[in-house]
Amino acid sequence: MQTVLTLFSIFGYGLTFALLPVVLLTKKKQPVSTVAWLMAIVMMPIIGALLFVVFGINRVDRRLRNKQAATKNLSRALPELARQHHLDHDHLDETQRQLKRLAERISGTRATVGNRVQLLINAQRTFDEIAAAILVAHSTIHLEYYIWQPDKLGTQLRDLLIDKARQGIQVRFLYDGIGSGRLTHRFLQPMRDAGVQVASFVPGQSLRERWSINLRSHRKIVIVDGQVGFTGGMNVGDEYLGLNPYFGRWRDTHLRLHGPTVLQLQEVFAIDWKYATAEELTGAAFYPQPNQIGSVYAQIVASGPDEENDAFHGLMFAAINTAQYRISLATSYFVPPPSLVSALECAAQRGVKTRVLISGPKTYWTTLLAARSYYDSLIEAGVEIYEYQAGQLHSKTLSIDGCWSLVGTPNFDARSLFLNFEVGAVLYDRSLAEQLEHQFQEDLSDARQIEAAAWFQRSIWDRLQESFCRMFSPIL
Repeated sequence: MQTVLTLFSIFGYGLTFALLPVVLLTKKKQPVSTVAWLMAIVMMPIIGALLFVVFGINRVDRRLRNKQAATKNLSRALPELARQHHLDHDHLDETQRQLKRLAERISGTRATVGNRVQLLINAQRTFDEIAAAILVAHSTIHLEYYIWQPDKLGTQLRDLLIDKARQGIQVRFLYDGIGSGRLTHRFLQPMRDAGVQVASFVPGQSLRERWSINLRSHRKIVIVDGQVGFTGGMNVGDEYLGLNPYFGRWRDTHLRLHGPTVLQLQEVFAIDWKYATAEELTGAAFYPQPNQIGSVYAQIVASGPDEENDAFHGLMFAAINTAQYRISLATSYFVPPPSLVSALECAAQRGVKTRVLISGPKTYWTTLLAARSYYDSLIEAGVEIYEYQAGQLHSKTLSIDGCWSLVGTPNFDARSLFLNFEVGAVLYDRSLAEQLEHQFQEDLSDARQIEAAAWFQRSIWDRLQESFCRMFSPIL
């Protein structure tokens, strides 16, 4: 028995010393997190090490040469498209120009001209549009989802994909193994039998990366024939149609895209597909010239723990600091890093009308309590905070000064900004920004504003719960 304990101790401390350099290298951007994990691993040699492997990995090595291969054809297509459909940069105001320069630099993609963008705020219409696009597909259908439920809606869309695959259409379906954990072999096998290529998202190459429950693909992407794309907040499940009795009404925002941004969305899918299956989608046929052209100036931005730049964190921080008149932020989860809290506070203090709308009582109670722990300083700075009451708010939108907006998959929290693989559309368009602000105003009619007088009178017990949940903010 003594020998077993001795070997166990040697193994534990050996594992501890092996993980110390890993913690120092992977957590170098977050000193507080580094110290916390080092203490956990040293004080609890085996338990701390296991916790770190499961929860602590927040960076992944996805080699750049694969990304370069995936974008080879796209890099040739976009400049030609820009020449054919030129939009004078004078069309952009100074705020748009500043944020465009930043977005291009930190994301590695360029703003494109000639897009047509449709804002979708009704879930039934969104899924009808997706189904209609799939129904007329003649070459390829690509889908990537964080959550795909094996319920009525999920089964209907699955069967539609099966029908298209039997017609000879190339169908590729990529799902997140944790978010879509309810998908079973029985549900997926008919897709495989029909010729649908099905894969589970793989975040990285190493064994430790594959063990991590972080590093999830939170993306929602549909691309049909390389011509029409969809992205935004909606996963696939009956709850998004308001059919879940607990959540009730589901308020979400999605986009239908035509134009060069669809090719950029295709690039994001191609990179993820490569890592999941080793198949390279680099042929010119995957990046066709768009057959429908609009007038919207836009770009697709993707971020994830495989990139040095935290693109959405940088974009949101810059947009909030650039705003001169108004900021409208809607997010289902509000657990921001200190930098974004300070940005919101400073914006409000310099006179910018700053409004934040988050999901209320129908969201996860831990994230709501953590969110409320930030209210004190925000309210004191003049930020208007609203909690949605009419069901589940799942939108992820940010609009600035009625001229710039971001719609996509990232929430205003550390998990979206630093741990997940996310995607969104940056829109340099006044009409779309005004539509988003109009919808934001309508949503406020179903929300409760947090009034300062009542808020600062809440109980000590409420404050203790909020502070406790805030300790877990880096992973909520």
